[in-house]
Amino acid sequence: MSNESGGNASGTHADSFDSASFLKNLTTKPGVYQMYDAEGGILYVGKAKNLKNRVSSYFRNSGLTIKTQALVSRIRNIEITVTPSEAEALVLEHNLIKSQKPPFNILLRDDKSFPYIFLSSGEPHPRLALHRGAKKKVGRYFGPFPNVSAVRESLNFLQKTFGVRQCEDSVYRNRTRPCLLYQIERCSGPCVEAVSEREYAADVEQTVLFLEGKNDSLQKNLAGAMELASANLAFEQAALYRDRITALRQVQAQQVIESGQMNMDVVACAAEAGAACVHILYVRQGRVVGSKNYYPKDRLENDEATVLSAFISHHYLGGTSMDIPPSVIVSHTLDDEKAIGDAVALNSNKQVQITSNVRTYRAKWVAMALQAARLNLRSKLNSAQSLLQRFEQLQKIMGFDEAPERIECFDISHSSGEKTVASCVVFDQNGPRKSDYRRFNIEGITAGDDYAAMEQALNRRYSRLQKEGKKLPDLLLIDGGKGQLGKAIEVLAELGIQEVTLLGVAKGTTRKAGFETLVKPDGTEQVMAADSPALHLIQQVRDEAHRFAITGHKQRRDQARRTSTLENIPGIGPKRRREMLHYFGGLQEVMRASIDDLAKVPGISKKMAEEVYSALHSE
Repeated sequence: MSNESGGNASGTHADSFDSASFLKNLTTKPGVYQMYDAEGGILYVGKAKNLKNRVSSYFRNSGLTIKTQALVSRIRNIEITVTPSEAEALVLEHNLIKSQKPPFNILLRDDKSFPYIFLSSGEPHPRLALHRGAKKKVGRYFGPFPNVSAVRESLNFLQKTFGVRQCEDSVYRNRTRPCLLYQIERCSGPCVEAVSEREYAADVEQTVLFLEGKNDSLQKNLAGAMELASANLAFEQAALYRDRITALRQVQAQQVIESGQMNMDVVACAAEAGAACVHILYVRQGRVVGSKNYYPKDRLENDEATVLSAFISHHYLGGTSMDIPPSVIVSHTLDDEKAIGDAVALNSNKQVQITSNVRTYRAKWVAMALQAARLNLRSKLNSAQSLLQRFEQLQKIMGFDEAPERIECFDISHSSGEKTVASCVVFDQNGPRKSDYRRFNIEGITAGDDYAAMEQALNRRYSRLQKEGKKLPDLLLIDGGKGQLGKAIEVLAELGIQEVTLLGVAKGTTRKAGFETLVKPDGTEQVMAADSPALHLIQQVRDEAHRFAITGHKQRRDQARRTSTLENIPGIGPKRRREMLHYFGGLQEVMRASIDDLAKVPGISKKMAEEVYSALHSE
């Protein structure tokens, strides 16, 4: 490598950089450039395949963003380092950014070590646990996982499905009677010998198959065990294996597996309003084991491909990746895909292929990651700024002493009175609280009577909240006009609830968004400006209640209308029925299967899978 420096040429002012003289003598070789201010402080570090072309782009007369112009105005000196290749320039750039932390570069924070699932060994009853840090214990380590929540989700599934113990060794050794986990069927109870060592070893073996991604082998293992238990009239044991097959099919439902094993990262970037979000899907052994969001600080408002290129370089060169898979799929075409791959190989002795033009299941993963990046970015932009602003504006409109902390909204959905469902959604200042959402199947009313449906739903909701001593909303929105609002006032008065403010949201004469009429308990009406942040919040809550009600109603209606069974489907004889029930573990799981899942059953073609799906779903 060679190092060159450019500064103020003779005859120029001390407060400017003579770019013309510097660029005139600049090499066209690959390398790294470092930009400094008047005090000698580092501003920016970049790499280039052609140094002259890249550095010249900063000093053209037009086409620069405002932030790039701000950078150029502060440059007083540029130093370059020539490297033998673009890949070596990328490694050097990463090291310089990491050590100097230039303010105009995209910076990433280093993450803590990634978590693993640990399975102990050398004991009659091995234990599963979350592990982070040095691998000093004797046993097997599965992972790494993108975050602790992904590990806990996997451990929760394994606990419910296979019953392998997860308690501390000190607890295990001192038990004299089964714990609560055994009573709720989350553990097979090895501490009190409620399970034989042979059965426990089989549970551990199935757990290992799942963690290794050998789902086909695991499913065959469980299906064989289920048939054997049935043949021996051990129906409870057969039901246990059936439930394991069901759980396995549910967790596999959205996974695409090819040749059993596949490791890759799918990386997508979305940029908007000077901010960026990079979303990574981690695929290990053919399964998406988790995902993670990064929000790199883009000081120069670069496009998505540029942000993605910088992110990937530092992510895989700097050790912030949970591991380096052989394949990285990206959402945008990068000019330096090969150079980044070569740099990673140079830095870590691991070969990695970076590609953007993919098809089939990989294209679906890219679309999934890109959608997640866009949604997360919008959420980050909106939730912190707009949501609080909307709540504060609603406070002013409603005349509250302070912004409401909790809003609930009810809506009714039915088809000509059939299978009526009421929804209740909950929002706070952080957005929707989906864990608090509730649906109510309405019974015993005249078909199509929305007032009676609203009365029943409100009674059930708030009598229960009162009984359980749970928090009531500050504001209750009712999707409807004076009639629905009047019914809500009656219900709350009968229950003795006075601290909840009610507000009706009528669609208005045009029934278009932005023309809603707000109906207050005293009967007064108000039409808000279409661009009002408070109205946007009310619309958001109302629309979510509407969506949640419609979804519940459709599910209830379709379940009632579904009369077709496997016996009634043309072309599905006893053998194919047996194969489907064997593959999925029961009729209920066949009902839940997608067309792609049905086509995986031996003897079921794609066309036949479509016919089965249509018959089961009344299409």
